[in-house]
Amino acid sequence: MTSLWDQLKDWVLVGVLLAVSLGVMFAQNQTLVRAMRAGALETTARIESAFAWVGHYLRALDENQRLRRENVALAAEVARSREARLQNQRLEAMLNLRDTTNFTIEPVRIVSKSLTDQQSTFTINAGSEDSVETGMPVIDGRGSVLGRTELVSASYSRVMSYLHTDFRLPAKIQSLDAEGIVHWTGDDRSRLSMERVVKTNPVLPGQRVVTSGSSGFFPPGLSVGFVDSVATSPGRNEYSVQVIPSSPLDEAGYAFVVLSAARSPEEAGEGPSLDEDVAQR
Repeated sequence: MTSLWDQLKDWVLVGVLLAVSLGVMFAQNQTLVRAMRAGALETTARIESAFAWVGHYLRALDENQRLRRENVALAAEVARSREARLQNQRLEAMLNLRDTTNFTIEPVRIVSKSLTDQQSTFTINAGSEDSVETGMPVIDGRGSVLGRTELVSASYSRVMSYLHTDFRLPAKIQSLDAEGIVHWTGDDRSRLSMERVVKTNPVLPGQRVVTSGSSGFFPPGLSVGFVDSVATSPGRNEYSVQVIPSSPLDEAGYAFVVLSAARSPEEAGEGPSLDEDVAQR
């Protein structure tokens, strides 16, 4: 039986001689070598070109993810800058009001809001230790009415907002000096109702409504809102005026308590403090 080497030695010899021949041929024939290299380049380039979109697609996905992250970061930065600018504007308005008003006011922050269907209230971070008393007006940084204090503890006070069905405010149409009572009917949160305005007054949309000062605790001239529409009731000598509030309640974050205002007669007596009211609940 012949060995494996005896069976393969002829093929090995042929392979060696062929390799030597090819090496000599390539070494001596540069033109052939360049032609083969050019052919190989053409083939590989076509293959790479056909599949190049895969790499571009993957790189585009990575780039899109990076751009999304940057976009989110930039949007957050813009939102923070916008909020800081708005807060600075509100604080500047409060400083200007404090410098120009002719009555004593205490700056406060609104710490919570309870905007219910019929009895919207909010809580401020000032109480009896800050000279706040029941029935004092609360206004925003532009001097617009937000409500009045109804319950006072040492450090906090609860404010009955103008979006409360029990809230009543003597007011007047400033340009006409026509007085009436402003209240909320409990329906449209973007409108107040002004009643008891006699028909002899030429009431028109856009006229400013301010406090009349006849309540005894709201000083005159505080902005309430603007006339939106005027309606008449058959058989009555009065207008029913719809008023757009000057200060949207849901936008309020800071406010002032008017300390120089007296309490209303019905609130002059002793009442429960905010702490006692919470404890009873």
